[in-house]
Order: sequence, then C-alpha cells, then structure tokens
Amino acid sequence: MNVHQPRQRLVTLSDVARAAGVGESTVSRVLRKHGSFSKGTQDRVAEAVARLGYVPNRLAGSLAGSANSTGPQLVGIVIPSLTNIVFPDLLRGIAGGLDAVGFQSVIAVSDYDPEREEALIGALLSWRPAGLIVTGLEHTPGAVARLRASGVRIVEMVDTDGPGLDIVVGFSNRAVGRASAEHLLGRGYRRIGFVGHDLDRDLRAGKRLAGFAAALAAAGHPLRDREILAGPSSAAAGREALGRLLARTTDLDAVYFSNDDMALGGYFHCLAAGLSIPGRLALFGYNGLDITAAMPQPLSTIRTPRLRIGEVAAERLGAGGPAEIVDLGFELIEGATA
Repeated sequence: MNVHQPRQRLVTLSDVARAAGVGESTVSRVLRKHGSFSKGTQDRVAEAVARLGYVPNRLAGSLAGSANSTGPQLVGIVIPSLTNIVFPDLLRGIAGGLDAVGFQSVIAVSDYDPEREEALIGALLSWRPAGLIVTGLEHTPGAVARLRASGVRIVEMVDTDGPGLDIVVGFSNRAVGRASAEHLLGRGYRRIGFVGHDLDRDLRAGKRLAGFAAALAAAGHPLRDREILAGPSSAAAGREALGRLLARTTDLDAVYFSNDDMALGGYFHCLAAGLSIPGRLALFGYNGLDITAAMPQPLSTIRTPRLRIGEVAAERLGAGGPAEIVDLGFELIEGATA
C-alpha cells in the first residue's frame, strides 16, 4: 500500500542558522562564499543544510531591490530523456495543463542519472517554483530530503508501484509486465525471452520485467533467456540485442521488449533474417508509439496514456488538493506481431 508522508513546511535560512548555532547573516555568507567565516562554521552550516534539505532562494536574491518581487509562477519539470517520444508527449500534456492556470515551466533532463536528478531538483527549487513535477518514484536520499523540505506541491509521474511524496499520476509498471506475459501465454507462447536496455538506470523498465517474469514463473513457464544492452533504448540496440539473443537461444517462440523502440529494431532483425512474424517469432513491446502502429504488421504492445498523464499532473499540481494517487491505467494493443 502506498503511504503518503505529510508535506513539511518550507525550510528557511533561519532554520539552518538555528541548527548550525550561528546567525542568519553567517549562513548567508557561507552559502554565498563571500566574507569571513571559519572552517568549523562552514562545516556546521553544510551539515545543517544537508540534514534539513535546505535549498537557497535564488529568486529572492536575483530580485533584491527590484520593484517586482513576485516573479513568475514557475513549475520545474525533471524528465529522464528527450530522445524517446514518450517524454515529449508527457511534456505536451503538462504544457497544456500549466497554460490553463497561468504557470510557466522550466524543463531539465536527468539522462536517467539519479545524482544528476538530485542536482537538478536542487537547482530548480532554488528558484522557489510553485511546484515540481518529476519522473518516477525512486530518488536519491538527498533529492527526497530537498523535495520534502521544499514546501511546494510535488507530482511524481509515470509510476504507481511504490510510496509517493505527494501527488502520484501514472500506472503500475508491474501490472503492465503481468498483462504482457498473460497475453503471450494466452496466445500459446511458452519459450519466451526478453530484450531490453539499461535496467539499472531505467527502473520502471525493470519493474515491468519483474512483473512479466513473475507472471511467466507463476504459470510454470519461466523466462528462458534475456539480452540487456547497456545505454539508452533505440531501434539499433533492439536489432542488435535480438540478434544476440537468438544466436544463443535458438528455440524461442516469443520475445518481450523493454519498449517499442527496441521492438522496432527486433522487427528489422526478423525482416533481415527472413524470420516469419509471428509464425516463427512473436514480438511484444511497450508504449504504443505511432510508428510501431504504422508497421506493415502493427506491433503488439501496451499503449500508455502519456498525454493524459501530463495533463492530470498539471491539473493536480494547480488544484491545491490533498496528496493522492491517480492511476490512469493502460491499454493492451493486440496488434499483429503476437
């Protein structure tokens, strides 16, 4: 069961000063690295900042002495990638929702790097946004501390498999994996493999594989083999990985891919190798991309409500309601490849 923790009030400069046992002006000098202070004072301030999750208010500093001290209503957005069409679709939904309530967005890309995500969250929060939208539920302890201490609305999107910090909008990736396995099993496939990309970085893809493998094992037909390439997903990576998998495990009758990009590459491998689809090998993907729906044999896959996730994330962020989980589900597309 997902358990929401209550949002904390905004951690202020006064809180840091009190925790470090110094004055606010001293904290300010340490954080700005300007003026005189001892190494011991610097260390105490740094420890208090880290423990409390404090983020300096750059907006206040940049507007000091300005006639307009309110600033724009900014919403920070952190996504893992722009190369995958999934995330531009999410951003389109978010942009439409934010425009309706007069917010402006600032977008940052983490490249699936948790440490980079933490740094980006800190940078965005330093501008005191009206809210922050991030991807997924897993973050570094430092990022969680900053998010909890921010005092603003937080939306985590695209995953509901785990506890949320505030508002969660998405679907269950584990359920996606289970539904994919049940579809293949229902069609009579028994010798099933997996092709994927870097699961250590794309944790949601890892959850889908876990749900998929668990469903196969429960049915008495465990996953036969897997080929996982390091680095981001792509059609080229999918084609290469399927070639490796089939060279090693020649009797597979179906392959589940971490997403449609990888499955598209698998489709190209089968065309080049003269493998009948789905007669010799069934292919199943994830995302429901337009390009894979336009294949000569439309890909069997899961369609995710990306645009709607973005819209709902923006709506909930601006609504001021309680912490909640919004599960928008997904749609299984039977296609022609499995």
